[in-house]
Amino acid sequence: MRIMKRGKDAKKKFKKKTPRFLFKKKKCRFCGDKALEISYLNHLFLRKFTTERGKIVPSRVSGNCAKHQRRMAKEIKRARQMALIPYVYVGT
Repeated sequence: MRIMKRGKDAKKKFKKKTPRFLFKKKKCRFCGDKALEISYLNHLFLRKFTTERGKIVPSRVSGNCAKHQRRMAKEIKRARQMALIPYVYVGT
């Protein structure tokens, strides 16, 4: 014999779980276009992958695959050391 719970717990048990956010997976722009080159010398292109605070944008936002995201992070750090990209952007 099964005893049914009453109150808040009874509704939670039978509630159907659905995902809150459905998003489309972004394609890696470097895998799609082999002509694009990741280089620390191309600092204007690397700035697109940093936030206004100077942080590196995560791959789930930028859409890069893991291989190219690691390469992108390495080149951004190189550009920072060469003073092509600032570590922290000065706000106005």
